[in-house]
Amino acid sequence: MRHIYSSYMRLIAAAAAAAAGLLLISCEDEPDRFRQADGVPTVHYIRPVDVNAADSLMTGAYMDNQICIVGENLRSIYELWFNDQPAILNTSYMTDNTLIVTVPGTIPTLVTDKMYMITASRDTVTYDFSVLVPGPTVSSMSCEYAEAGSEATIYGDYLIDDPNVPISIVFSGDVPVTEITSIERTAVSFIVPEGAAEGPVTVATIYGTEESAFHYLDSRGFMFDFDEGGTGLSNHGWHDRLIQDVDGIRGNYVQLGDGQTAMTEDGGWNDGQFSFEYWCGSWDTPQNMTSGNGMALNNLVNFTDFANMSLKFEMCVPSDYPWSAGAMQIAFEGYDRVTYSGYEIEGYTGTVASANMYVFNGESGDSGSFGRAIYRPWTSAANGSFHTSDEWITVTIPLSNFIYDRLGAVTSTVPSSPADFASLSIFVVGGGINGIECTPIIRLDNIRAVPNR
Repeated sequence: MRHIYSSYMRLIAAAAAAAAGLLLISCEDEPDRFRQADGVPTVHYIRPVDVNAADSLMTGAYMDNQICIVGENLRSIYELWFNDQPAILNTSYMTDNTLIVTVPGTIPTLVTDKMYMITASRDTVTYDFSVLVPGPTVSSMSCEYAEAGSEATIYGDYLIDDPNVPISIVFSGDVPVTEITSIERTAVSFIVPEGAAEGPVTVATIYGTEESAFHYLDSRGFMFDFDEGGTGLSNHGWHDRLIQDVDGIRGNYVQLGDGQTAMTEDGGWNDGQFSFEYWCGSWDTPQNMTSGNGMALNNLVNFTDFANMSLKFEMCVPSDYPWSAGAMQIAFEGYDRVTYSGYEIEGYTGTVASANMYVFNGESGDSGSFGRAIYRPWTSAANGSFHTSDEWITVTIPLSNFIYDRLGAVTSTVPSSPADFASLSIFVVGGGINGIECTPIIRLDNIRAVPNR
């Protein structure tokens, strides 16, 4: 290839000089340190890094993917650009004949579909190579129950708004978003349109289309909505948590904490305010597990594929009552760990446990080590204090994450069959990390178990 200084390269010369210090990583103190070669590089071809696919030649690659450049005198490359974006050169992966590099992850502003190799003497060699931008990924929504007319945010990646092909967001019912309030590569905020129906959300960009795994207004796998005429399931244990509808997201919700009761810095035991129990069963003999408040949750929701499901709920932590200590420990339990009365169950011959808090206080057998989720968003919040700015958000916890004991350590005693999903206990306590004493209010609604995909 001939040496060229194109007008394109003059446009990025200033940026190249600024970036040069980042582009080469060498070891000056090593006797066998990398040495820049003279002359210019020649590229024969580009292939995948995986040796099993080494015979596959490449004319383009997706951003953030590694490629292997094969040629001659490749140690002469001082800077490497893809379109108008610099790549980081690691001299550990540079030889005369091969150069392994990661395609830059920033979307190019000026697309030339060329790779530019610049030597220390500022000679430039070009090679035809396309940087491919992935289609959008849609991971989550700030609140899956956001009301029409309110602002919501979809999170993901490659949410690109091209001036010629603007990003589009369409809700079920073929209802498009008409007002976008902000756009970043990983987040798009917008006003939820009137008429948006239950179902997945579709995002389309110039690079592709993606339908969300989550559903807006998701009613799948509903266990607790706390509303009359809803599932009918609510408090069913030792405590009657406050059920109310003040500033709710969808009617009634359950509230943990009253804004006055302290949660100590170590998340000390306080079952007066910070627990919600739904223990399946009844005072009948045999216990009723099939209907009414007390029916086993695995008779309400299909947990056959629990490994590929998530627990979801909407949550509001008011800004005046932030959360800064204690872990929300969430545990599903089978008949062998807790039931409402401990009486026999028709057709079941295994152990039937009675009402208890052993899974949280660890007072019996392996209960304290039984796998549960540990949720404490305050550990990553500013100043260690978390609230939702008086808004409702959607919390998603994969059931595959129910792997922690009561102190927050990974345990091997975890839910292993649909039978382990008969009851549900939520208790803000301990977790193994100290925080800041607080008097939080934590509101929960729409507790459901849904497929991940």
